[in-house]
Amino acid sequence: MMTACVPSDALGRRILCGTERATVRYVGSVPPTAGIWLGVEWDDPQRGKHDGTYEGTQYFKCRHPRGGSFIRPNKANFGVDFLAAVKDRYGLNDEQDVQHGTENTLVFGKKTVEFVGMDSIAEQQSQLNQLVDISVRDCAVSHAGQKEEIGRTCANIRHINLSRNLISSWETVTAIASQIKNLETLNISENKMKFPSTSTSVSSVFSKLRILALNQTEIMWTEVLFCAPGWPALEELYLTSNNITVLERPDNVLQTLKLLDLSDNQLLDGNQLHLIAHLPRLEQLILRNTGISSIHFPDAAFGCKTKMFPSLKRLAINDNKISQWSSINELDKLPSLQSLQCHNNPFMDTEKNPETLRQLIIAKIGQLKVLNKSEILPAERKGAELDYRKIFGSDWLAAGGNWNPEKNKPSEEFLAAHPRYLLLCLKYGAPEEGELKGQQPLTLKNQLLTLTIKCPGKPEQKPVEKKLPESMTIQRVKGLLYRLLKIPGSELKLSYESSKLEGKEVELDNDLKPLQFYSIENGDCVLVRW
Repeated sequence: MMTACVPSDALGRRILCGTERATVRYVGSVPPTAGIWLGVEWDDPQRGKHDGTYEGTQYFKCRHPRGGSFIRPNKANFGVDFLAAVKDRYGLNDEQDVQHGTENTLVFGKKTVEFVGMDSIAEQQSQLNQLVDISVRDCAVSHAGQKEEIGRTCANIRHINLSRNLISSWETVTAIASQIKNLETLNISENKMKFPSTSTSVSSVFSKLRILALNQTEIMWTEVLFCAPGWPALEELYLTSNNITVLERPDNVLQTLKLLDLSDNQLLDGNQLHLIAHLPRLEQLILRNTGISSIHFPDAAFGCKTKMFPSLKRLAINDNKISQWSSINELDKLPSLQSLQCHNNPFMDTEKNPETLRQLIIAKIGQLKVLNKSEILPAERKGAELDYRKIFGSDWLAAGGNWNPEKNKPSEEFLAAHPRYLLLCLKYGAPEEGELKGQQPLTLKNQLLTLTIKCPGKPEQKPVEKKLPESMTIQRVKGLLYRLLKIPGSELKLSYESSKLEGKEVELDNDLKPLQFYSIENGDCVLVRW
């Protein structure tokens, strides 16, 4: 009887045992006991007992020394076919008892329709035929089912979420997708799968696929490249948490790709990025927590644009190990970059004040429009660049900079550290001697002022209390207020009132002066008008 519930292709299949997931690594007898056993490798090694060796005999191998154990076949759930899961999820089983509450909704195009019972098989068929967007996440789907049945039953599907199921091979995905003519979005994340290890013959199964998520599937980059010829229209590819450590140059594949997410793969070496730098349409690259410590585009000198990543507009490098500002300088070489996310990198610890940190990044990357999801308005950019020019003015002079253009020859070291400095001097003029006197060091250890910010023209805007360094320029205070008060890009007029100056307002009219220039003190009130 035992063999009756073991599929002929059990080896390598994914199973559920209770709520735990595992992969079948062995089918057969385990003497001295009677009957058939399944040797399984658990996803959670804590669930296991050994590495596949029992009583001195090795029956199978495990990655983890205690990741394996033997179970009887009747304890293993080998899953269901795709259509069975769809019917179950959407309350369309023949012996139906529709008590699913919110589960019991269908998306037809853009309309969500709730239904309570089908009068006939024909009505079921018509409902299934109208499904456009299907989610069978976590429904124990393991195989495609009878040939061509999906195509007959669900002809209009365009978007499928098949994540966290029991799919054990790419062939199964192809068998399902081959019956869906207009498939555009496919999510098969969280299925530990086998992928082709050689080039596959190109078919038209995924000819309309635009979005593909393969997060946590254990796919390698070489396998991505083997499958990629079958994805001729792919625009978004999500490959997070896959132990991808090495990249290779895509050769005539992925040429339509606009978004690539490689987060949570330990790439470690920033030079790996050069191998994917010539994807012609790539607009968004997400590299969160990839272990990279530097970024470098060696094909371009400072002040020039790289030929790499020609279309890249949005880059996310948060949660990495980038420790040098030189990597931020390098990003100015990207010809199309507009948006950057870079939180949680060691280079950010070099500056304690978050406002100053933001200003430095803005000044270093000339065409940036959005930093850490916050828009950079023209007034903020101007303030950042003016400040940058001033903060490093003394270093510029010490390195051989001069107000006389003919003698202005700062050292290579200075230009490598501040590639945009000369450009900023051309844009705004070199910093004047008066601006550089008594220059604060970059780490702002100076006095913080606690100020109340009010908008007299907008009584509904509640007063806000802010701590600001007294060396902060009026220009930078304005940049902060644009974001804080979400003011559209109109010109701000600032003034302040003090308990010492009963009923009098002092205008803060010079953008380049610091707060301390105006003798503002703790507890004073800044008035904002626009």
